[in-house]
Amino acid sequence: MSLSVITFNYKTTPLTLREKLAVPADRVPALLSEARSRCSLEEVMLVSTCNRVELYFRSPDGPAAGRCVLEWMKRGFSGWDEELERSAVLLHGEAALTHLFRVACSLESMVVGEPQILGQVKEGYQLACDSAALGPYLNGLMQRVFHAAKRVRSETGIARYPVSVSFVASELAGRIFETLDDKTVLVVGAGEMAELVVTHLQKAGVRRLQITNRTFANAVTLAEKFQGSAVRWEQFGEHLAEADIVISSTGAQGYVIDAEMVRNAGRVRKGRPMFFIDIAVPRDVDPQVNQLSNVYCYDIDDLQSVADANRSEREAEAVAAQRIVEEEVARFVRWKHSDVVKPVLKALRTHFASTGQQELEKLLGRLKHLPQSDQAALRGMVQAVVNKLLHLPSTRLKTLGEELNGHLYAQALTELFSLEPDAAAGPDVPASAGRAQSAPAEEANVVPFRTSSQS
Repeated sequence: MSLSVITFNYKTTPLTLREKLAVPADRVPALLSEARSRCSLEEVMLVSTCNRVELYFRSPDGPAAGRCVLEWMKRGFSGWDEELERSAVLLHGEAALTHLFRVACSLESMVVGEPQILGQVKEGYQLACDSAALGPYLNGLMQRVFHAAKRVRSETGIARYPVSVSFVASELAGRIFETLDDKTVLVVGAGEMAELVVTHLQKAGVRRLQITNRTFANAVTLAEKFQGSAVRWEQFGEHLAEADIVISSTGAQGYVIDAEMVRNAGRVRKGRPMFFIDIAVPRDVDPQVNQLSNVYCYDIDDLQSVADANRSEREAEAVAAQRIVEEEVARFVRWKHSDVVKPVLKALRTHFASTGQQELEKLLGRLKHLPQSDQAALRGMVQAVVNKLLHLPSTRLKTLGEELNGHLYAQALTELFSLEPDAAAGPDVPASAGRAQSAPAEEANVVPFRTSSQS
């Protein structure tokens, strides 16, 4: 048995279809239980985000189980239609393994390197644990997945470079000020981009927020949304000196904030820096503001150029992240292959130790006159001989067990010595183990519900 996944993601499934699969957290336990019983799944886990809905599972027959799961989803999800079915992608074996690692490491995200996906995968894992829907394989796998994601975060700069204009703006504010939790933000206008910047700034720690707009009611509405205070348009110039960060996003045809206004505010602030984020087109803030001491002003083109440069940096870091994914997939595959030799090694040691013990007891039965110290010495010698004889084959078998044909050596030993290893143990990985993909499997074969397998 190996891993399989049915995925509906932003690459193949539009939002209008993905939202039909949205599952509240309190429904997940019942859903996982039903999927297991209806399709004879050994283990199952659901990852559900705004960009993907994915069901990971293990079954004795991956392709057949995948078709069963799809049929079950048809009956269990309201709004199911043929278009949704055509967008489903089924992956098996190493293709499924690589996909899971890439998802958790944010290499499959719409914005590569975004940090939210790892928490969402952990949430799906925790729900599956709480639902008793996991076994040794997926539990062990998820620990390797989380380790890989941690390596990507610590060993690459994939998350270091913001790629959206709104996020870039908040990141730049964080570089100008040592801390944001004691800073005041003044929003001039009520544009959508301004809302996004405020959202990021609040996540970064900003607590004090003032909002002004020509239509005062709109300022009040936005202020209530972000727990800020509304300022009347005629008075915002008086509040300018209070603002550490000014976000301007109006539809004015001329400058709303000129250099003289900022110069006057600077005198009141006594040299404390001000950061202007001008995301209006045409611009709201006079470019001359940038010439003033301790004043930093970025317009939409400045922010976009930083975002574009950062996007290129992320793409370069994604190459390094992919190498980590390949290493960790290969490591997990080797680990699972080695499982097949563990019961054989245990049975082999038991066989040798038992044989040595039997022969020793026969000998000691004829040498009862030997002192206890000599009998103990003989016992120690037999145990040492057994250990010495088994050391090299045990080491070699463990090494061979991590390779593709390790199970052949295990079978040969079982036949040669008539061993009876624990029948519950066995290989849990695809026969193609050891070749981690360098690209997401579905990108190479995104088709209406067609299986992709390396088993």
